[in-house]
Amino acid sequence: LVAAGIVMRNYLPHVNGVVWSITAAAILLGLNLFSVRGYAEAEFWFAAIKVVTVIVFIIVGIVVASGGLGHHTYGVENWKIEGAPFNGGVPGVLSTLVLTGYAFQGTEVVGIIAGEAADPVRTVPKAIRQVFWRILLFYVGCVFIIGLIIPYNDPSLVNASTDNIGQSPFSMVFSKAGLKPAADVMNAIILTTVLSAGNSCIYIATRTLWNLAMHGQAPAVFRKVTKSGIPIYSLGLSLSIATVVFLLSLIGNQVVYTWILSLAGVTGFVSWLGIAFSHIRFRGAYVRQGFDVNDLPYKSVLYPFGPALCLVVITIIVFGQGWPSFAGGTFHAQTFVTSYVSIPVTVAFYFFWKFVKKSKWVRLEDADVVKDSIFDPTSDVYAQGRNSREARGHDGVLMASSQDSLASFATGVKIST
Repeated sequence: LVAAGIVMRNYLPHVNGVVWSITAAAILLGLNLFSVRGYAEAEFWFAAIKVVTVIVFIIVGIVVASGGLGHHTYGVENWKIEGAPFNGGVPGVLSTLVLTGYAFQGTEVVGIIAGEAADPVRTVPKAIRQVFWRILLFYVGCVFIIGLIIPYNDPSLVNASTDNIGQSPFSMVFSKAGLKPAADVMNAIILTTVLSAGNSCIYIATRTLWNLAMHGQAPAVFRKVTKSGIPIYSLGLSLSIATVVFLLSLIGNQVVYTWILSLAGVTGFVSWLGIAFSHIRFRGAYVRQGFDVNDLPYKSVLYPFGPALCLVVITIIVFGQGWPSFAGGTFHAQTFVTSYVSIPVTVAFYFFWKFVKKSKWVRLEDADVVKDSIFDPTSDVYAQGRNSREARGHDGVLMASSQDSLASFATGVKIST
């Protein structure tokens, strides 16, 4: 909502950005209100626009960096200026990782959408296999091109704010190529990506709250769904909180906005810790109970190294991103609190639930990995003959429903029950 207002000020600087932010909120409500098809259809077209744009951007960026457009050959000269390529050293890099992670967060939506997919056994593995390549192309590829052409100390980046917007790095690349009209089009495309991000976030928040309510971890009122299957009260609360938080972000010279961004970013990392931990526990329970990993519709090729590395790296990021607040011998209390405010919040939620509900640790051999899965004959996704364990004459009852498990892995909420 904040970004939508900022982008629109490029075109209509005299109109208050709040107007555009509220308009964006209304659009997001409309996309999520009527059916999941509306969300999916919007995301399809948003994604198509992004894919085409990124491919065009990378091609133009390569031509600009090599001197084919803009009458200047950049090469890697911007990596040789003072302070580059890692401005601020280790503390500087660590301080950017939460914002970087915030941008990456959302890939876990694949797990949540599985609950409403027509054929999750086929479509979810296919979608997950594409995630790596999309991240490599959309994130790493674009940042690499931008890093070649735009120096880190460019005034348009350094002085950018809601009052002095400057330009997005994507638009700046087109401007340096001498394609000013393309830069204006790029800003419009950025607006569609902003709406796409908001669309996904509202969907994730709504379904997560509904899932928690269905398992007694949130008030029962949030179980209510419309005839078209929309969790209406969950949607209302999610969008209401988003709007309130947006209004709070306008207070205090972006201090509150920075706090909110840090809270969202670090909490997202904590959720990823839950995903990695849940993955390790799931695979451990699955093998312990005599199942064959090859029966799974999708298996991680880097297991157990992948989730183990994830646990280590994210722990370093979560605790290391506040290093600049006390690096250099000077303690900055505001930066310290901003960096670590989400950690005690997360710990408090976890232990509140554990002590109030007196939840117990689930042993690997007792975990339910069958109910509502491809191995459950009563499930909609049952795949006859897929379970090699049945062929060996064994039976077993295993961990939560597949939809519950996917949503739990995606949110990191139900590490133990």
